[in-house]
Amino acid sequence: MSATGNPPIVVAVDGSETAAAAALWAAGEAARRHASLLVYTAYGLEDAAFGGKIHPPSDWLAVKEAEADRVLRQTRATLEAAVPGLAIATEASDCGPVPGLLEVSERARILVTGEPVGAIAGLFSGSPDVDLAARAHCPVVVVRGAEQPGGPVVVGADGSPLSEAAIAWAFEEASIRNAPLVALYTWHDGDTAGLFSDGNVAFQGESLQDSGRRLLAQRLAGWQEKYPDVQVERRVEHDKPRARLLEMSRDAQLIVVGSRGRGGFTGLVLGSTSQALLHHAACPVMVVRTEKEV
Repeated sequence: MSATGNPPIVVAVDGSETAAAAALWAAGEAARRHASLLVYTAYGLEDAAFGGKIHPPSDWLAVKEAEADRVLRQTRATLEAAVPGLAIATEASDCGPVPGLLEVSERARILVTGEPVGAIAGLFSGSPDVDLAARAHCPVVVVRGAEQPGGPVVVGADGSPLSEAAIAWAFEEASIRNAPLVALYTWHDGDTAGLFSDGNVAFQGESLQDSGRRLLAQRLAGWQEKYPDVQVERRVEHDKPRARLLEMSRDAQLIVVGSRGRGGFTGLVLGSTSQALLHHAACPVMVVRTEKEV
């Protein structure tokens, strides 16, 4: 992770209702972690398709700068009233949203955004150039739906070493929330990458169900020792991960997944399960990358 010390929780705002919801969530997260909160906005333009900076007219930029300042001041006032005593800073950048948020993610513990609708949806388009959650230098939380008080933190584990980072963050989130943790491992008949991977070769006479239980127990063992306060439920099911995680999001506080699964292109775009959750989950979603991907 690039950030050191006790980096802030960073929330991206743009004046929308979804960003306002994200700011309140981020304030709660900062309070739970005894961290500061940085309310951030990027109001410039960027040609993501060609990587070239567009230089808008100075009068247009002045209007955008004034609007950004208004949004930051309004958001800060709302959060100070909602979470008294929280250390809140604000920052505006004349960069475009993609480069601005990628830069600030290097200084963040977690980067929080609103639900990907409207302009925000462009940050999670699946394109290698603009897929924020697949390129950020810290975990990205997309605040959508509603947290279920008393519900679990749910982590999707696919049996690969790449899911280790997601499991670590899920335990941490469950611990600071005093919430139970549900660890889900799924497989389905068309999942050749999972069924025949080196880590998922069943022992002689072992069913795929038993193989999944063994692998999930191995992945969780060290983290259960580190977080003995977290109550863990293991689920091993024959189903597609996106279907089960979407269903489980209805009763969860938070869903935690890796940026990609067993297949796909490293560091380029999100896996299909992560993409589906960002756009359709019923609760906030955290997408975690590994150190090697950053």
